[in-house]
Parts: sequence; structure tokens; C-alpha cells
Amino acid sequence: MIVRHVDSATTVEWGNGLSRRLLLAADGMGYSLTDTIVSAGTSSLLEYRHHLEACYCVDGFGSVTDATGRSHRLVPGTLYALDQHDRHVLVADPGQDLRLICVFTPALHGGEVHRWDAAEASCY
Repeated sequence: MIVRHVDSATTVEWGNGLSRRLLLAADGMGYSLTDTIVSAGTSSLLEYRHHLEACYCVDGFGSVTDATGRSHRLVPGTLYALDQHDRHVLVADPGQDLRLICVFTPALHGGEVHRWDAAEASCY
């Protein structure tokens, strides 16, 4: 059994917030679980070429826009899943951080960070 508090999680600053990585590849579960803070008022172009991701909004407000330009409102209780390595833009509304609980497969090793150049978008 694994029992872990967010205060002891591996924490990575990813440019527009924090990723608190509660489960990693070394835990042997086959997926990662993160408690992710997206800083208020930020916009992030993201694409995970090697991972699928599901995100569940637990606090704050924002939006996620897919590659076709379709935007979806994020409010507590909303889930979005990137099942095709989807390029997307994640926006946190001004005034309050956005908090997401995220599952990655395959599992993250822990130190992965985003690359912020236009050719790569921001990829793990």
C-alpha cells in the first residue's frame, strides 16, 4: 500500500504553476497521479507526445481549447481527457489559481518539465 501526503510529493515548477507528483513510475502503478496548480491568469500551449492525460478540475476556473479552436469551460467537477496526445491551450482565469487532479499514462518518472519553444510546444 502506498500512502502519501501532498506535502511529501515530488514538486516540479512547470512554468505556469506547480505539479505535485503523488504517484510516479517508481511506485509501480503504471500511471502517475498529480495535484497540479495552474497559476491565475496564465495561458499554456501544451502537448504530451509520450503520455495520455486526464484532468479533473477541483478548484478555480479556466478553459481548455483544442487544436480545432473549440474551447471548453473548466469549473470544479469538469473532466477533460487528452486521449490522442492532443495539442491544447490551458487557461486559468485571473484572480484565482486553477487546481487539477491529473492522471498520466505511462507514468511520469518525476523530473519531466515542459519545453517552451514554438517547435516543440510544451511537451514531456
